[in-house]
Amino acid sequence: MAQPLNYLKETPSQTAGPYVHIGCTPNFAGLEGIYDQDLGSGPMASDKTKGERITIRGFVYDGAGAPLKDALIEIWQADADGIYNSPSETRGAADPNFLGWGRCPGDMATGEFAFETIKPGRVPFRDGRLMAPHVTFWIVARGINLGLQTRMYFSDEETANAEDPVLARIEHRVRVPTLIGQRDGDTVRFDIHLQGDKETIFFDI
Repeated sequence: MAQPLNYLKETPSQTAGPYVHIGCTPNFAGLEGIYDQDLGSGPMASDKTKGERITIRGFVYDGAGAPLKDALIEIWQADADGIYNSPSETRGAADPNFLGWGRCPGDMATGEFAFETIKPGRVPFRDGRLMAPHVTFWIVARGINLGLQTRMYFSDEETANAEDPVLARIEHRVRVPTLIGQRDGDTVRFDIHLQGDKETIFFDI
């Protein structure tokens, strides 16, 4: 017997909710003893790592301009020579003293995230042109159905940024600054805006 068309209804979509911290950063969530430390936490570079040390700091803001206090951010980047720590890397061996990947929950009181890393080298685009130094970001939080991907470039790399083939593809040039981290000494400030006039450019990857 045929059922009415409205008998089976679509279930609500799911978001990261509060459980992303329990699964990805259990120590941060107060569940100790699963890992000695949460995966991806701590400095990405050691004393032996080649390259210029930097700290990336920022907030993830919602459409009303308030910082999210439950966001989880991951970054992925090349080493100082532009080589990724990846099995698919074919251009040479990456710096064995550099992780190339980090994970950081936003501070539950302020929402700020921070990564201790190095400034990456330039990586070739698919056609061989060099991209400017950049760091790839992945953001999840409650209310975000799919993780958001974006990039952070460096304000002290104006020439390389002008040559970057990805930045060149952005039609609305007034939005390019949303991808530029502001350098101040060894700190780079990169705030991510989910909506609004300052909305960060996100990539469909």
